[in-house]
Amino acid sequence: MSIASEFKEFAMKGSVVDLAVGVIVGTAFGKIVSSLVSDVITPALGKLIGGVNFSDLAIDLGKDPEGAKVLVKYGVFLQSIFDFLIIAIVLFIALRAINKLKKPAPPAPDAPPPPPTREEVLLEEIRDALVKR
Repeated sequence: MSIASEFKEFAMKGSVVDLAVGVIVGTAFGKIVSSLVSDVITPALGKLIGGVNFSDLAIDLGKDPEGAKVLVKYGVFLQSIFDFLIIAIVLFIALRAINKLKKPAPPAPDAPPPPPTREEVLLEEIRDALVKR
């Protein structure tokens, strides 16, 4: 079997195609949520805590040999944490909604009761005989 045909067989499996679609949709979804965080939530949060722009938060460590500022940009790091938290919350809510939409498996039908044992049948016959007397 050639490498090309092996690869074609591998790539055409349902799980690989589903994974590829999931990655593409996930990437697009991540961009949407990142935009929500950076363009809507972070500015509003910055305004609430005193007009702070998180991407501007940094610690100045001085200048490098070429004269450029050396900064530890912890504000960008904070924004990345906000991105992650909001993406995690949105995915949790979305998966929770999807799981609620899934129909539960129908319950298994009740098994018929087992037939009476030989002793029970004999006892019933004795009972019925006594009642007839």
